[in-house]
Amino acid sequence: MAGATLAEKIIARAAGRDSVTPGEIVTCSVDLAMMHDSGGPRRVAAILEQLGADVWDRDRVVLVSDHYVPAVDAESAAILDLTRKWAAANGIDRFHDMQGICHVVVQEHGYLRPGMFVVGGDSHSPTGGAAGCFMFGVGATDMAGVLVTGETWIRVPGTILIRWSGRLADGVSSKDMMLASCARLGMGGGAYQVVEYAGDAIEALSYPERMTVCNMAAELGAQTGIIAPDAVTLGHLSAAGAKDIDLAPWRGDPDAAYLTIHEFDASALTPQVAKPHSPANAAPVGESAGRSIDQAYIGACTGAKLEDLHMAARVLRGRKVAAGARLLIAPASTKTTAAAAADGTLTALTKAGAILMPSGCGACAGYGAGVLADGEVCIASTARNFKGRMGATSSEVYLASPYTVAASAVAGSIADPREFIDGEAS
Repeated sequence: MAGATLAEKIIARAAGRDSVTPGEIVTCSVDLAMMHDSGGPRRVAAILEQLGADVWDRDRVVLVSDHYVPAVDAESAAILDLTRKWAAANGIDRFHDMQGICHVVVQEHGYLRPGMFVVGGDSHSPTGGAAGCFMFGVGATDMAGVLVTGETWIRVPGTILIRWSGRLADGVSSKDMMLASCARLGMGGGAYQVVEYAGDAIEALSYPERMTVCNMAAELGAQTGIIAPDAVTLGHLSAAGAKDIDLAPWRGDPDAAYLTIHEFDASALTPQVAKPHSPANAAPVGESAGRSIDQAYIGACTGAKLEDLHMAARVLRGRKVAAGARLLIAPASTKTTAAAAADGTLTALTKAGAILMPSGCGACAGYGAGVLADGEVCIASTARNFKGRMGATSSEVYLASPYTVAASAVAGSIADPREFIDGEAS
């Protein structure tokens, strides 16, 4: 019998089993449930009320307001009001109101641990795989079931291994890795399986960069993404306040069976840009270079963490946003904003002409400020560029790394960031 993958080990523990087999359906105990204001109380409160049921374990629920913040109209304000009142009424102490995007906030507070089985009320919940846990998105009905019972069912997925060898060049990031993956494998390449990332290029990534890689497993159509925990994981967890973390059990067996293995060469990777209207439309930046832009947007769970802002600052420091273009920056969390202010990053960004936005999902999902008008062209560090997602259906959104978005803001058109990094302004 073949050994078990990391995902199979986590599911087996949650199911109270010695082992599980891909394809079988098992019931699992949930270690943590994460919701946000858009898909949380406004969807599940009425279901729980109709059932006359209470939350199974208030200490295992994390609620984050991030989609409708800050409120821009009466409807948004009402959703936030409902969220706050539900949190208070149900004794949800882990309620993070207007503190940032849920996928970032849950990691900043050290809620995730290797080996945990976690559900999130958002499609980018695979971000949690950076911690070595199995975290996947569920809809409101399934979330209501979890809130009442503390359990959920799952059809055990197979695991696809994506192995990155080599070393990333300067000016190339994890976002480029994922856009290249989407281009090769397509948005159905994950086939609702687990995507496990490995290889020396993955091991060399910082924790925030690993979050981006796991996050965009969703763009491959995977149920989740995951990276075996190591010293980098432990460093992040320790900084977030975690103690007594045992990494040893949470690694796939050497003889584990994978559905397929995809090999990528990080050393050959160049900056990538995805043309409208799919992340799978990615290609080297040269194919889109020169396309005039109206807006550059550095935001979202994939593209506005502190390290992402550092990337942008490397390009922008001592330069200016081009006339006729606008650069909007929405840090992924209030902690990110504070850290960027303390280390001088915000000064570099705003001196270049960037407009600082509130922390939250914002324009990435078409909420609040920063959406696009008819015919406008935007390059963004977000994970998705579906038609009409960021505003008018006639607008066009290109996806790229923070390096490339910042370079394009300076050029006024899509540009290769390596040209700016190699000749960095003082």
